[in-house]
Amino acid sequence: MSRFLMLRAGCAVTALCLAMPALAQTTPIPDAGDAGDQGAYHDAQANIVVTAIIPRKQGDILSGTSVITGQKLTRELRSTIGETLARQPGVSATSFGPNASRPVLRGFQGERVRILTDGIGSFDVSNTSVDHAVAINPLTADRIEVLRGPAALLYGSSAIGGVVNVIDSRIPRRVPDEPVHIDAIGTYGSASNERTGSGEIEVPLSDKFVVHFDGSYTKTGNLDTGSYILTPALRAQAAASGDPEIEGLSTLRGKLPNSAAETWEVAGGAALITDGGNLGFSVAHTDNFYGVPVRYATEAGGEAEQVRLHMKQDRVDMRAELPVNGSLLESIRFRAGFADYQHQEIEDTGAVGTTFYNQSMESRLELVQAKRGGWDGAVGAQYFTRKFYVVGEEKFLPRNQTDQIGVFTLQSIDLGTTRVEVGGRFEHTDVSADADATLFNPSYDRSFDTVSGSIGASHELAPGWRLGLNLSRTERAPSAEELFARGNHAGTQAFEVGNPNFGKEKSWGVEGTLRGQGEGYTISLSAYHNWFSGYIYDALVDDSACMAVNGGAELDFPCYQYNQADARYMGFEAETTVKLAQVGGYAINFDGVADYVRATIKGNGPAPRIPPLRLLGGLEAQGDRLSLRGEVEHSFAQNRTAVRETDTDGFTLVNASLSWKPLKGNDRTTLTLSANNIFDVEARRAASFLKDYAPLPGRDIRLTARLSI
Repeated sequence: MSRFLMLRAGCAVTALCLAMPALAQTTPIPDAGDAGDQGAYHDAQANIVVTAIIPRKQGDILSGTSVITGQKLTRELRSTIGETLARQPGVSATSFGPNASRPVLRGFQGERVRILTDGIGSFDVSNTSVDHAVAINPLTADRIEVLRGPAALLYGSSAIGGVVNVIDSRIPRRVPDEPVHIDAIGTYGSASNERTGSGEIEVPLSDKFVVHFDGSYTKTGNLDTGSYILTPALRAQAAASGDPEIEGLSTLRGKLPNSAAETWEVAGGAALITDGGNLGFSVAHTDNFYGVPVRYATEAGGEAEQVRLHMKQDRVDMRAELPVNGSLLESIRFRAGFADYQHQEIEDTGAVGTTFYNQSMESRLELVQAKRGGWDGAVGAQYFTRKFYVVGEEKFLPRNQTDQIGVFTLQSIDLGTTRVEVGGRFEHTDVSADADATLFNPSYDRSFDTVSGSIGASHELAPGWRLGLNLSRTERAPSAEELFARGNHAGTQAFEVGNPNFGKEKSWGVEGTLRGQGEGYTISLSAYHNWFSGYIYDALVDDSACMAVNGGAELDFPCYQYNQADARYMGFEAETTVKLAQVGGYAINFDGVADYVRATIKGNGPAPRIPPLRLLGGLEAQGDRLSLRGEVEHSFAQNRTAVRETDTDGFTLVNASLSWKPLKGNDRTTLTLSANNIFDVEARRAASFLKDYAPLPGRDIRLTARLSI
């Protein structure tokens, strides 16, 4: 562990030790989402959204939300956060092979989606490129919350697309009643010969102090796609190439080359939990070694590399909460994290071509106001710093640093049948880059002040039914990658060029919601429209644009240039559940999801990599101990594509699962057998940069055992 991380780990431990005497005379308090079930978030509290700063029921939030926990999380669990969430409303995934899949929210990805762990960033470089994996392991999740729309802006101006918050128990939230508490999960998946094991243990050392340890290991082979690797158009190009080696690609099918992975993780934490407050910390190490699917050359003279990435991260986290219970403040919450990250991009010869280094720190202070009549709210401040640099022959960024400080507030007034909410955030961002002769870059120092805000209201139309409307104005500072990129990136096989003169990205947004629930049904509808000025996007352009910043030299990869223009995003999400019947001890339930995004860049046409219309329906027989589910997901063809972007065919996936709770009275010990893509169809996601070269998994039989005692 670096001195950078050791220093901050020492600070966290010291703070914990200093606070213990003051907190040691009181008894535990429950967390906002804690239902007393083994220290994890219980399914009964699944509709409480804690990421909303002030914990709210889903129906009371003025934007689209999803909460995944319990049996649903076990069924949906995959090795990446993107694939774990891909069936939620408004969510797709980058699907850059099976090992690097990041969530896509409302068509937004990269810099416009924040991936958090318990409210603090992932401290990786997954936002810089789609081949970089997220350094958050879904196996550790007790609960995952997704906020789409304006509510997410309280976590940063880069969250305009939304926030994914993975909530775990590495910093314990309660002291277990039993002498030792154990949670474990094991999975086998046939499509990639996936073997996964994860376990955690919590031991109370007193009635107020608990320690936590966890570890996980995953190993996969090359992914079985059940179909051709290349699209029909690329297969035709390969067959006509005249090169016997390239011609062989026209029949390549089944296993996806260079998609195997091996990942392990260990962590430990401790917390002091009393009714006078709680304070805790955790330390974790992650090691992920995975392959990036090959972007094959289908014409003679083209270059195709089999790149593997070896990612490591050391991380320290701290959380504290102090109940005030005063007339002005209800509580004070503090959250901080520090990480030292690096990954190596290893060429097919075994040589290390490029290494990425990232040191990040983020802290967040929230002052939760005491409720006064119908008025409640919170104010807070957030600080983030990142030192990022790349070393090696395919360095595409100079050494750079980002420093950001923000202040924010959310105020809510409950007027009975009507609730009004106002939110605001001010952010100051400094982005600097060192001079780098190899990239033809002078030094740069840019500063941006951004202001974002929203105002909205919801009205109760009838008992259980609420109609909401939210108006937002947002500003975002460009990232270091958007400003300073100038070079080859082997993982995505692209020559990337940024623009250091970019201004702020600004937008207006409006979102309407309708939510209702009654005896045996729920329904949630959201529709939104965003108008951007200075929207930053990357596009495949003629090589001449990149050669101009490459000293006139020929390029190894296609040229992708960041540009700025006006843009429009609009779409909707719909979700419903209906109890159809009660047959003996089984409830027969139907659930459905529909979502759609349409995005246009003024003067350029459709935005790149936008998910098409999607429909998903499931039928489930749910009993106390046994549940049987079948579902069908249909993604329509995406023919509305950016310049030089290929169309994506539609596909239909059929899935089924059987879940059994073998221990009476223990809902968290389950066996789940699932069959995904039962008919082994060829499926490619329109949001994927690599869709023409890497289809989704073919038929995948998964067996998952979860134990909680």
